[in-house]
Amino acid sequence: MKAWAAVRMALASLRVNKLRTALTMLGIVIGVAAVIAMVSVGAGAQGRIAEQIRSMGSNLIVVFPGAQTSGGIRWGLGSQQTLTEEDARAIALEVPAVDVAAPSVRGSAQTVFGNLNWSTVIQGVTPDYVEAREWGMVSGRMLGSQDVDGAAKVAVLGDTVWHSLFGDSDPIGETIRIKKVPFTVVGVLEPKGQSAFGQDQDDLVLIPLSTAKKKVLGTNRSNPRSVGTISVRVRESGLMGEAEEQIRAILRQRHRLQAGQDDDFQVRILAEMFAAQEESARIMTMLLAAIASVSLLVGGIGIMNIMLVSVTERTREIGLRMAVGARGRDILAQFLVEAVTLSAVGGVMGVAIGVMTSVVIANLAEWSTDVSVQAVALAFAFAGAVGVFFGFYPAQKASRLDPIEALRYE
Repeated sequence: MKAWAAVRMALASLRVNKLRTALTMLGIVIGVAAVIAMVSVGAGAQGRIAEQIRSMGSNLIVVFPGAQTSGGIRWGLGSQQTLTEEDARAIALEVPAVDVAAPSVRGSAQTVFGNLNWSTVIQGVTPDYVEAREWGMVSGRMLGSQDVDGAAKVAVLGDTVWHSLFGDSDPIGETIRIKKVPFTVVGVLEPKGQSAFGQDQDDLVLIPLSTAKKKVLGTNRSNPRSVGTISVRVRESGLMGEAEEQIRAILRQRHRLQAGQDDDFQVRILAEMFAAQEESARIMTMLLAAIASVSLLVGGIGIMNIMLVSVTERTREIGLRMAVGARGRDILAQFLVEAVTLSAVGGVMGVAIGVMTSVVIANLAEWSTDVSVQAVALAFAFAGAVGVFFGFYPAQKASRLDPIEALRYE
């Protein structure tokens, strides 16, 4: 029997009982739609994590001060001011894999422009900070080394602060007050969005490190050269581990830590933290897809059940066809094509519903989704495989009927 003739006969047989055919396909439709929707949600989560890695800056290592212990109580990360501007300079000069090492201090303050005000993060930085974070400018310029050397009262605004104080108007050249100190706005940073921890990375103002210490945030009396963090950008991702070890060795040497003493600082590779999150998202995607695939198996069982019923109902037809010359493989092909057709049509409908569901989830729940061609192709192929697997037994049973017994069947 030719393939096209088998397809036409299969479609004609399925049209005889339209309601039963529709109900049989429903399991496949739900299964394919569920697989596509769940995989797209998981892929969206992975894409979001990758976006956060890019927003933080690639190949980035952040060095934090250690935790202070007093009376048996550990006061938490950063409570001990152990990092200095000289540490950052030593890292940049002595670690070959490092491009830049940018020290910074951080605090919060009220910023005022005209009759508007906004509470935000004030970050005292050097010009290398935006290079380490791979942060571009929307307008104006970045802080220069002359601004740091002269403790200039100039500021670069994050996107959130810009719109909160100036709306859509150009802030370049305008004067804002930070803790009653006037600053001239010289630049606006490009937006980066939320970090992995839910913080708005654009809600900040960058000012020169020296200015932050002397006029806004103050200095540590015991160590005026201390800084809050050091952002280090490594040239290549493959050198991250080596750079981390060298940074740790240099800081231990500079801080005169003896063998066996704990580090008075912490070195964190942000990409590794995000990689762990990405792996968790990938595993969750696989788990969701596996759960959704159960619906496809249930739909396959439904196809087998209906095909067995169809073989029983059409026993005399099968006997008649065999009596006039149809071979067993022709009968096998006819019923197998019917099962695959059920799966294929259900797969097409499931793909459409799955894509629409992903769009609805993205719009209503505000979750990131990513409908990939691979996910659609995989779900559709799996639906076809289910049709072949669960349709083969009924088709084989039909092909092995004895023509004489089949003709006698009532």
